[in-house]
Amino acid sequence: MIPFLDLKSPYLELKSEIDDAIARVVGSGWYIGGPEVDQFDADYAAYCETTHAVSVANGLDALHLALLAMDVGPGDEVIVPSNTYIATWLAVNQCGATPVPVEPVDATYNIDPARIEAAITPRTKVILPVHLYGQPADLDPILEIARKHGLQVLEDGAQAHGARYKGRRLGGHGDAVAWSFYPGKNLGALGDGGAITTNDPQIADRIRVLRNYGSRAKYVNEVKGFNSRLDPLQAAVLQVKLRHLDAWNARRKGIAAQYLEGLTGTSLVLPHVPDWADPSWHLFVVRHPQRDALAQRLAAAEIGTLIHYPIPPHRQRAYADAGFADDAFPRAGNMAHEVLSLPIGPHCEREHASRVIESVRKALV
Repeated sequence: MIPFLDLKSPYLELKSEIDDAIARVVGSGWYIGGPEVDQFDADYAAYCETTHAVSVANGLDALHLALLAMDVGPGDEVIVPSNTYIATWLAVNQCGATPVPVEPVDATYNIDPARIEAAITPRTKVILPVHLYGQPADLDPILEIARKHGLQVLEDGAQAHGARYKGRRLGGHGDAVAWSFYPGKNLGALGDGGAITTNDPQIADRIRVLRNYGSRAKYVNEVKGFNSRLDPLQAAVLQVKLRHLDAWNARRKGIAAQYLEGLTGTSLVLPHVPDWADPSWHLFVVRHPQRDALAQRLAAAEIGTLIHYPIPPHRQRAYADAGFADDAFPRAGNMAHEVLSLPIGPHCEREHASRVIESVRKALV
């Protein structure tokens, strides 16, 4: 069986480093905040080429707290992709605001900058592009629209650790970037975790207060805050993995190149990478009109696949009260019916990728 994702091998490769880091934290007696968290925040800010990184408990909190730090609240609107994981929308609702979906570009699956301006109203506060599957969204036109209308830009980078847009690493193009360190991410913890990177000191300061009960000094609470703190064990593990992230992303890129070469000429729609993008290859997503049959044939051949994502947010029961028709966002709907993610990761061997290619070609006959 070739699994969709191997989460054990990354630990085994770095076992001595990770075990030493965990032992260091356990022996320190410091289990909330402290030097391990501060060090990871500094390391991740430097990696993302930004001034600030503020770690939090998970990726959803990263989005939520960043929006609050941008003064998003009841009555406001936030422009979001129609094609994304539901967390992007949920964070907007958690602020009491309304997500306003915009359809994606067919070639990249990311939000279409040409459609954003038509969705802006007097209540729009933030544009929230997602770097889906590790492919950077086209940020320059998005930022130009935001500046024109006096809006802020919060990027969802949950799948794009280490990706580059026009040669520059993601992290500080817009006003802030929200990150997830869920175990399956390119930079994954041994549990949940998240962070926000920004060059805006006010946004960073607000998030630091919000994540810690609204307090910067013990027992002095400035605002109604939250408990959303990355614990030192996860921070120490992430420090270790961050040192290997670029090398692991390079392995992903090699598998992606192998797939692109080996699957060219099939009936699959393969990923398109614009010349200004350097993806992190979090996922390798193909499209086919008979996606479900293809997935079943690959499962029979012991090839693990997943669908990212089978139900777009506007069709989820959670958004039944929003009144969206099933066909309100046809591009997102069509993608949900056709996309399939093939195995990829830093521990997907080249011979495994060759077997995936061979199995896909046989399944398509």
